[in-house]
Amino acid sequence: MGDLLSYSGITTKVRAMQSHLITENQFREMAGLSTVSEAVDYLSHLKAYQGLFSDLEGTGLHRGAIEQRLILSLYQDFAKLYRFSNLNQRKFLDLYFMHLEIDILKKCLRNAIGDNRPDIDLSIFEDFFKKHSRLDLIKLASSRSLSDFVTNLEGSVYHDLLSGLSDNREPTLFDFEVHLDLLYFKAIWRVMGKYLKKEEKELLSRCFGSKLDLLNIQWIYRSKKYYHLQPADIYTLLIPTNYHLNKEQITKMAEAGTMEEFYAALKSTYYGRKTNIETYDVPDLEHLTMEVLDKIHRSTSRQDPYSIATLNSYLYFKEEEIQKVITLIESIRYRLQPDEIISYVAKQ
Repeated sequence: MGDLLSYSGITTKVRAMQSHLITENQFREMAGLSTVSEAVDYLSHLKAYQGLFSDLEGTGLHRGAIEQRLILSLYQDFAKLYRFSNLNQRKFLDLYFMHLEIDILKKCLRNAIGDNRPDIDLSIFEDFFKKHSRLDLIKLASSRSLSDFVTNLEGSVYHDLLSGLSDNREPTLFDFEVHLDLLYFKAIWRVMGKYLKKEEKELLSRCFGSKLDLLNIQWIYRSKKYYHLQPADIYTLLIPTNYHLNKEQITKMAEAGTMEEFYAALKSTYYGRKTNIETYDVPDLEHLTMEVLDKIHRSTSRQDPYSIATLNSYLYFKEEEIQKVITLIESIRYRLQPDEIISYVAKQ
């Protein structure tokens, strides 16, 4: 049952932090609030978010500022776990941090490619990133063009990847984001095989292998529906690692002549069989992804609580909670009814 001696401390820490995750009843209470100010005040009284909104009031309660504080709570949790971890556990957390870096890079990249006046202030994250990253957040946030953005990545593992991509053709934002995700998943797949014990590798393979499959499904879907790419171009975007998907299933989805054919091919996969996808004429792929990954992360942490799966599952559900809170607060801002708000939150 995992490594009790190595993981007893960190597992106890994670359980304490899990007790502070927002419950379904608390989400419902928040959905019944009338204003964004009330929702932020409610959050401020929850242990995980205490003190994060103390400098926000009135006009300062815009989406960007609230979202930053919520993300900061994730970084604070990461830092707590990192301080509590041994050297082997930190190897996983160092790699997980790459995922946090890429999320920040995507925000800066959208700002730079959009040719907007820089309007993202990442200074709130600066202290945290100085301890874990070589990226200069202030420079990246102020990038006014793609060339500025790539130049400001010099010295990082991301520079050559994005520089080469921009030199060869005229890539879209989608191209850049896909290649950043490819870099991350290739790295985590490599590290899992090199550093983790067999049992831990099997548990994380279920989480990351399924996520790889589901990302490939989403990329095929978006490539066909929004970008109308040919199958040959779609294949170049896919992560070259399969878990429950096989080559024939990927080919059927990528080469489907219509979206109806794509959905029919999807329903024949492991993920189509393991969910209630048959009840939908047009499946909601994001909801399907959440449904599958939620089940896997819960089962892996229960199956072996004294393993790296415990850290991985906690961080997964913390990120999911933040997305739900963002959706809930924006729904309140637009004066949606409580039941409607909860229906949107459930899809996050």
